[in-house]
Amino acid sequence: MTEIVIDKKKYVLIPEKEYKALQKSAALKTKTDKTFTLEEARNYSKKLIRKWASEK
Repeated sequence: MTEIVIDKKKYVLIPEKEYKALQKSAALKTKTDKTFTLEEARNYSKKLIRKWASEK
């Protein structure tokens, strides 16, 4: 790991292998968005369409 200072800002250089490992561990910790079932998606779409139509 190497530290570099450019314009009074510190940057850290790490090997690509370590960077990929950090990315992978961070991705595993994030929560995924809830996916709708087909029926839920239809109902949600209809609700949004009705809301949009009433605004016009």
